[in-house]
This record gives sequence, C-alpha cells and structure tokens, in this order.
Amino acid sequence: MQRGISGGQKKRVTTGEMIVGPTKTLFMDEISTGLDSSTTFQIVKCLQQIVHLTEATILISLLQPAPETFDLFDDIILLSEGQIVYQGPREHIVEFFESCGFKCPERKGTADFLQEVTSRKDQEQYWADRSKAYQYVSVTEFARRFKRFHVGLRLENELSVPYDRAQSHKAALVFKKYSVSAKELLKASFDKEWLLIKRNMFVYVFKTIQLIIIAIITSTVFLKTEMNTRNEADGAVYVGALLFSMIVNMFNGFAELSLTIMRLPVFYKHRDLLFHPAWTFTLPTFLLRIPISIVESIVWMVMTYFTIGFAPEASRFFKQTLLVFLIQQMAAGIFRLTAGVCRTMIIANTGGALTLLLVFMLGGFILPKGQIPKWWGWGYWASPMTYGFNAIAVNEMFAPRWMNKLASDNVTRLGVAVLQNFDVFPERDWFWIGAAALLGFAVLFNVLFTFALMYLDAPGKPQAIISKEAAMEMEANQEETNEAPRIKTTRSKRDSLPRSLSAADGNNSREMAIRRMSSRANPNGLSRNEDSTLEASGGVAAKRGMVLPFSPLAMSFDSVNYYVDMPAEMKEQGVTEDRLQLLREVTGAFRPGVLTALMGVSGAGKTTLMDVLAGRKTGGYIEGEIRISGFPKKQETFARISGYCEQNDIHSPQVTVRESLIYSAFLRLPKDVSNEEKMIFVDEVMELVELDSLKDAIVGLPGVTGLSTEQRKRLTIAVELVANPSIIFMDEPTSGLDARAAAIVMRTVRNTVDTGRTVVCTIHQPSIDIFEAFDELLLMKRGGQVIYGGPLGRNSHKIIEYFEAIPGVPKIKEKYNPATWMLEVSSVAAEGRLGMDFAEHYKSSSLHQRNKALVKELSTPPPNTKDLYFPTQYSQSTWGQFKSCLWKQWWTYWRSPDYNLVRYFFTLAAALLVGTIFWQVGTKRDTAADLTMIIGAMYSAVLFVGINNCSTVQPIVAIERTVFYREKAAGMYSALPYAIAQVITEIPYVFVQTTYYTLIVYAMVSFEWAAAKFCWFFFVTFFSFLYFTYYGMMTVSVTPNHQVAAIFAAAFYALFNLFSGFFIPRPRIPKWWVWYYWICPVAWTVYGLIVSQYGDVEDTIRVPGMSPDPTVKWYVEDHFGYDPDFMGPVAGVLVGFTVFFAFTYAYCIKNLNFQMR
Repeated sequence: MQRGISGGQKKRVTTGEMIVGPTKTLFMDEISTGLDSSTTFQIVKCLQQIVHLTEATILISLLQPAPETFDLFDDIILLSEGQIVYQGPREHIVEFFESCGFKCPERKGTADFLQEVTSRKDQEQYWADRSKAYQYVSVTEFARRFKRFHVGLRLENELSVPYDRAQSHKAALVFKKYSVSAKELLKASFDKEWLLIKRNMFVYVFKTIQLIIIAIITSTVFLKTEMNTRNEADGAVYVGALLFSMIVNMFNGFAELSLTIMRLPVFYKHRDLLFHPAWTFTLPTFLLRIPISIVESIVWMVMTYFTIGFAPEASRFFKQTLLVFLIQQMAAGIFRLTAGVCRTMIIANTGGALTLLLVFMLGGFILPKGQIPKWWGWGYWASPMTYGFNAIAVNEMFAPRWMNKLASDNVTRLGVAVLQNFDVFPERDWFWIGAAALLGFAVLFNVLFTFALMYLDAPGKPQAIISKEAAMEMEANQEETNEAPRIKTTRSKRDSLPRSLSAADGNNSREMAIRRMSSRANPNGLSRNEDSTLEASGGVAAKRGMVLPFSPLAMSFDSVNYYVDMPAEMKEQGVTEDRLQLLREVTGAFRPGVLTALMGVSGAGKTTLMDVLAGRKTGGYIEGEIRISGFPKKQETFARISGYCEQNDIHSPQVTVRESLIYSAFLRLPKDVSNEEKMIFVDEVMELVELDSLKDAIVGLPGVTGLSTEQRKRLTIAVELVANPSIIFMDEPTSGLDARAAAIVMRTVRNTVDTGRTVVCTIHQPSIDIFEAFDELLLMKRGGQVIYGGPLGRNSHKIIEYFEAIPGVPKIKEKYNPATWMLEVSSVAAEGRLGMDFAEHYKSSSLHQRNKALVKELSTPPPNTKDLYFPTQYSQSTWGQFKSCLWKQWWTYWRSPDYNLVRYFFTLAAALLVGTIFWQVGTKRDTAADLTMIIGAMYSAVLFVGINNCSTVQPIVAIERTVFYREKAAGMYSALPYAIAQVITEIPYVFVQTTYYTLIVYAMVSFEWAAAKFCWFFFVTFFSFLYFTYYGMMTVSVTPNHQVAAIFAAAFYALFNLFSGFFIPRPRIPKWWVWYYWICPVAWTVYGLIVSQYGDVEDTIRVPGMSPDPTVKWYVEDHFGYDPDFMGPVAGVLVGFTVFFAFTYAYCIKNLNFQMR
C-alpha cells in the first residue's frame, strides 16, 4: 500500500545488493521479472563483464529472455520436468536439437524455441523433416540422446577425472564467516538501525503522543486534590494508580511486536546470506530504543508523578522513573522475544496475549500472593510484573507520610498495613531487588531474542505446487519410458479405471484444438490470420465465449495530462514547482477487436496512463478529455462496462478458482441474466482462459501457497472477463511468466479480442511472438510523452519503417526483436546522441495527424446511439450483493483454520488458566479482598480473550480489505452489504467460542449453578467477545495498515483497563471522568457479570475498618456502585456497543480509502 519505487526498480535493487559484495559466485533467480527487455539486457551485459573480468561464476535462471540477452550467455542448462536435457556451450544447442530432428524457425527466439520443443503440446510444429512421420520425443529420450552428443561426452570426460586440489590458489579458501570485522559489522548495523528509526519516526512520535494523552487522563483521574492518605482504602487507590502506570508502560511495548515481525523477512535474508550475525541486529535494536524509552519514561513521570500526588521526596521520584524505564525495557524484550519465536502476525498476537495473561494473572496484584493456588506458586516468582509491582509499591508506601500514621488497628504503620493488604513484602530493600530483577529480565529476554533469531528459520514451506494435470502428464511421459512412476497416486474407488487411459482421452480433444490454434497455416504461432474462413474451418469457432451479448465500445482520449503533488524529498533538493507532471498531452484511441500494446521503458508512465483512463487513480490532477463511443466518460457507468486486470493479482486467498469466478459473475452481470446462464458463462470463461483443470484449486496467498504466478494471472483475467466487459485494461499480463505461460496468457488475451472487445495491455519485455500478437502500439518515453501511436503491421514492418526513416537511427539486425530494438533506439541516450526529441518528431509526423483525425471522428457519437445508462449503480440489488458477499466470507472463514483455530486454542488456554488460577474462588466470599479478587478474575478473563479476538481479526480484515478495494473499484458492490456480511460471518464462530469458554470458566471458578445466573454470564460474555472482535475490525478500517491499527487499538486497551471499575471503583472516579466510565464497554461487561452473580446475595462479609459486617449486596452497591436492578439496561448497552462498532466499521470502510495510486 505504500508508495515507493516501481516493481522493476525493486528487482534491480535486489540484484545490486548481491553484486556489491566481494562475491565470486552468484546464483540469480528470475532477475528480469517486471523489467523491460532493454534494462534486462543492460543488467546481463554488466554481469557478463563481471564474469569475464573478475573470473566469477554466475548461474542465472531467466523467464522469457530476449534473443539478444540469450546471446550474452556462454553456457546453457536446459531443464525440463526435472531432468537436464542439455548442458554446455550456447553455440551447440540448436545443433543438438537439429540432430534430434527439430528445427528452430526463422523469427523465433532460440530461448522460446527451447522452452516449447520439449513440451508435449508444442513439439510437433518444430519437426524439421516433413517427409518422415512425426513421433513425440519424450524428455527422458532427449536426456539419453544428449549423453551421446559430443557436448555430453566431453562433459562426462571432464567429470570422470577427479579435481586436482593442488592447483588451487592459496587464497581460494576463506576461513572467516563474515567478510568484515565484528566492529565494522556492528557500526554498519548501528547506522542502518538509526536510519530506520529516523525514517520511521512517525511510529515513535505517535507512541509518545499516545503516552502523553494517557498520562493526562491518568493524572486527572487520580487527581491530587481527590486523593487522601487517611486510611487503607486511600492507600488502595494509590496502589491502583501505581499499578495502572505500570500496566500502561507494559502495554506500550506491544507495538514492538508488529514492528519486529515486519522486519524479520529482510533480517532472515541478510542472515542466511551471511551479511551479519544475529547479535549485530539485536544489539543496535536494543540499545537505540533505550534513548526513546528514556524520553518516554521521563515524559510519563513528569506528567503523572506530581499531579497524582505521589510521595513528594525527590529521591522517590527518581527511583520510580528508573522502575518505569526498566518496565518498558522488560516489556519491549518480552514482545520482541514473542515476535522472534512466533514469526507470523496471527500466531504472535496470540502468543503475545498468552504471555501477557500469565504475567498479569500471576503478578500478585489481581490475585494476592497468599491466594495463588500452590500449583501456580512458581508462576508468581517467574512473572516480571511481580518484581515491578513489589518494588513500585514499596517505594511509595515507605514514604514518611504513610509511615508516620497508624492503621485502623492502631498498631501497625499505615504504609506497612497497605502493603500487607496487597500481600507485598514490607521491606525497604525490595525496591532494589525488584529493580535488579527487572533489569535481569530485560537482558534475558533480549538474549533469548538473539538466540531465537540465530536458530529459527523463516516460516513457510519453500516448495513448488504442481497441478494434478501437470503431474499426470509427467506420469504419462514416464509410462512410455518404463521407469518407476514419480508420483504416488492414492486411488479412490470411483476412479479405479486405469488412470493413463482416461487422462489421455480426456486431454486429447482439447490438445488437438489447442494445437490447431497454435499452428494455424502461418509459422509464427500467435499472429493474426488474414483469412478468417480458414480459422473457422480449423475446428475452433471464430467467435468464442459469446453466450452473453455486449456492445462493442471504442475509447478515445485527447491531450490527457496528469499531475501529482511534488514529493517533499524533491522539494528539499531545490525543485520549485508545486506539481510533478507524469503524463504530457497523451492522445490516442482504442477500438473494438483491436489489441493495443502500451509500451515504454520502466517509469515511462504506462501504468499511470492505464489508471487515469480506467478511473482508478485516487489522488492527483487529471486534465484533458476521455470519451467512450463519443460520449464523455462517467466513472459510475464506465466501471460497469470495463474490466481492469491489475499487475499484482489480488484475490481472496481462501476461495477456489471457480468460486472466485462465480462470485464475480453473480455480482457484476446484469439482473436480467438468469442464474443458469451465469453458470454456463462462468464455465465458458474458464475454458477460454484454460483454467478448467484447476477449477477446485484454492487460490492462496501469492508466493506462499496455492496457484502459481501464471495461473493467478489467468485467474485475474478470468475474473474480469466474467463481468462481460466491453473494454478491458491489463497491466502487464505477462510479467513473471516463462515463455510458455506467457503464450497461454496471450492466447487468452487474443481469444478475448477476437470476440470483438477492446483490449489494452501494458507490456514489458515481449518476445517476438507476443509482440506481434498485438495490432496497434502506443509507445511512451520517460516523462509520459507519446513517441509512436499506430499499427504494427505484418512482422512489425510499420513501426520499423517509422523509426528507420529518422536520420541517424541504426537499422534493425536480422532476427532481432523489434520490441527491444525500438526501446533501444528511442532511449534517452539515443536522443542525446541524435540531439533530437522523439516526442516532438512524432507530433510533426503524418501518423500524429492521422491519430488526431481518428480521435476527432471517434469523439462524436455515431448516429442513433445512446449514452451508457444504467438504472441502478450496481448490477445487483443490495440484498443480492449481501448474499454473494456472505457466501464468499463464509467460505473464507471456514477455510482459514489458522485464524479460527488459533483463536479457539487461545480461548481454551485462557479458560484453563483462569480456571486453574482462580480455582473454586466463587465459593469463598468472606472478606472484601475476596470480592475484589473475583472481580479481578472476571475482568481479566473477559479482557484478555477480548483483546486477543481484537488483535487476531486485524490481519484478516487487512488482507480482505485490499481485495475489497479492487472489487469496489470494479463496481461489484457497495460497502454496506460487504461490511454487514463480514460482520455476520463472525457471529457463529464467536458463539462457539463463548459456549465452551463460559462452561469451563463457570465450572472451574464454581460460581453459583442457577439457570438465570449462568444465562446472564453467557449473554454478557458473548456480547463482550463480539464487540471486541468488531472493535478490531473498526480499528483496521480507520487506519492505513494493521501495524498502525495495532498501536491504535493498544491505546484504548489501556483506557478500557483504567475505567473498567477494577483499578478505581466508580464512586471514586472524579466527576469530570465519570462520563467516560459510562461509555467504556469493559465497564459494562464487569457491571453485568458482578450484578448477575452477586446482586442478590445476602451473606455478610468482613471489610477492614467497618463494623458490623455488611451484606454482599450492600457492599457491591455501596463500594462498587453496582445497582442490582440494573441488568436490563446493561444488556441493552452491550448489544448497543456491538452494533455501534459494526456500523462504524461499515461506515469507515465505505468512506475512507487508504490506497495510494
């Protein structure tokens, strides 16, 4: 979502990062994805120099290399189906295949020929000797023949002689693991960390401001004038204030979690390439956060200490500052460790919340030390909060103003009595014990974090995924060669018939059709056939995918300009203009049935132009006029008849291919199309893009699970095609694909155009085949100006003639790719050499006049046509949209086990923790301390599971939101049905969660078994979990990404904590803050739980400093301010919060757009 350099530039940074070091051996995987062919050529040329001059070894895997790039290599390894078919000098490879009987045709890149000649579907067209009958040569057969080929024999001879080590150079071996000294590494890491902190200042400033706000709230809640030092109850409020400031500083570290996880992928890359050891990453992280932490501690202390009115001695102020600082360090350490161990956001949120829950429950303030069951005794000593709490309480309570008064029993000192009430050790040296323990914990956690980074690997399984049909094809090839089969197939009953037969028959007819399509009369597979009768008789109908009618539309645009605000970085360098112009005077037209290519070097503004024409830009200023069939373009109606295939294929990860298409079809096809027709159309489209073999495959996350890049590309195209659009924009449909996959995708595109639609593609490095599949070309140069607009001509002769006519432009070489040539002769360097501007030249050419005339002709509507008009903005009614959205969300949730199971596991763990820690507490109600403890139990139980729900839902919503932006821009639905569907899907899951949670907790804590009480408990818990989940969704919808959402949500956890009525009972909250108590959802939860359990109990309890003993009912009402007859309103308010959060989410997702385009 962040603006940054383009994809191609990122690729080059990756390559650069590797070349910079003193490496002698480089392994490079697909370095050209997203680059145009001339840039790829430059990079490989540079690598060639490195190899030849520094004696380096470089192995590169490339997708669709252009012929001239291919010619730069010395040796070629050709892999097919996991076997090496050829390895050796480039010069002999064509000769090898000719010896097998296959010839590379003219105007065909060698690389493309090599990729297709081993494949069963494309092999036949290269059979050289037509007099002999063609016979399929399998990969194994090729490999066997290669061993007898002279290159193969030479290779075998070389390998049979063992390598003589004595010849190696002395310095060939390296004995050091890292290339620079530890001191240098540390210095570099420090500089990098410092730079990142400066760049990421927003987060730290945001955290500090957040802390300041909470400090203001805290200090006004516990205001000096309202605080007394008379008796134990006043002491308890002071301890509450101390506790709260401790917890706020603990939660302040929660942001470390997402910040650390964000940086892990880069760290793992650096670690595995031996850039630096793990400790040089963790040490600067730890040390450079210290100054920030010191600033935060001082800010917090200055704002709270004296306004709350803690002990006035200076020494105690500094001691407390030290403690706050140590707590922050300890918290940051614990969260960093969690991030390092869990390594993914969803698991880390859960892990983080579990650690917090344990540390909290056993910290000795919710449950006093004496009340902790003996099986959890070790937890008390293991919890860092214990030491912090003891130290901070001792520091305050040993002040003279507490020690000079006597408690209510007139014997002990007041300070000691307060400490004893809280089961804190009343000894002065506990301050230093606690401080030392906290420091120890902080160091320990950071050391463990370092170990976690050293020994744990990045999550995710690096493995390829093969579709079933590819596996079957491999097996079919194997069967001919009598080798052991590669794949173990578990046969189910229904397909017990021999597999190979059915597979062969099933694929045969389709293969024949495809083969006819690829080798139609003319040798170059894809280019357009002049004679369409031949095409019709070729067994493949000329117009495919035409179940639904559509109106062909032309699009014309005249002098389009596009500006964005000048970036601040450029202004700092002395640029004076306010606006940066990205497109200049772009004029042209796209017509039905014509396939137009949009080309230019990377950064020429191809994607920008597409976004402007398709109406996908969210910022910037657009000038000029865009017309559809002569009528001015209106975005609302235009979205209904256009499709836009984005470069990054964004799809919901948990849906199958077929479901994605059905979903798109049902939301975007007009109402008057029946459901059967929609389904037939979906199947047609699947056939058109050749996805029918994968229809039940789960889409998955890009690069992690699910479909391969090329399948994902075809899915992107299919999702748009299903909407039956008249105009389709495609942003780089072939980037990241190998030649075969690109050919399949281009075949898809060509099929689409032949149905009479208008299609525009931006494209980076087309092979000759792909380039010549286009009919027209719009060529742009850097700075967003057009330098050619017009037809390509047969074998691209038109464009070649245009450029060769310019004096000083070199002629094109034989067999050279016209696409690459044209980018090279029109590059910035070439302009400088010729001393001319190609854009100006184009403006003065006859081509430009012709285009102007064409645009003029297309900008007046043809007679008796009407402007596009739709009665409703969306094709489906709101109810229809809601049904489709709900259907998809339901499947998404059902198939996201990591999300639901993690959440359920956490709830189970939390329930058992709460149950074992507060074992049978519900039966003990003798003293006021017992009652406080029970409130603590209820409050913490609900709060922690709630917070976990809130933080685990955030990544899910954030992933779905990117898909939502694409679908909403495509005019599939309005935001409300989508949001409501997302909200409703949660309910059954939360219901299950609540059910087992309440049963476990209710039984183990042994509350009173009365039907009414249990039902209230269930009701309150259910709605509390629900509003927390919706609150998480809401925070994502108001923030740009889930890292900020997590920080934003954490701020409110602290407030929920403070006003829940646990730290400071409602009657004690100052009147200027009581209003917040009434709008704090957690307070209502605790209210409901306490009143439903204890609102009617008439037993008496002991309260220190009160006689006679009051009843529970009276004490609940008097001390906590809970009115026993208030259950109805509480229930209403809880439901209200749930609905409020859900609707805020819906509203924000509708009106806030964080996509930067």
